Amino acid sequence: MATDKSIHTHITELISEEHDLRDRLGRGEITRAEENSRLQALEISLDQCWDLLRQRQARRDAGADPDDASVRPADVVEKYLD
Repeated sequence: MATDKSIHTHITELISEEHDLRDRLGRGEITRAEENSRLQALEISLDQCWDLLRQRQARRDAGADPDDASVRPADVVEKYLD
C-alpha cells in the first residue's frame, strides 16, 4: 500500500534518475536514443505518481479512504491532455 510519503519519495527518485540520465548523456556514456527511451518511461511513471497523489487527495476530500486509490494504466494517464 502506497502512502503519500512513499509516493513523494518515489517521485524524488525518478527525478534523480532523470538528472542522472542527462549527466550520463553529457559525459557520452549513453546515446540520445537511450536517454530518450528511458526519459519517456520516467515521464509516464511520474505522471502516474502525480495522478495517484491527486486521486488520494480527492478521496480524502470526499471523506473516502485514500488507500482505495490505485495506479492507473499509462494509456489512461497519458490521455488526460487529449
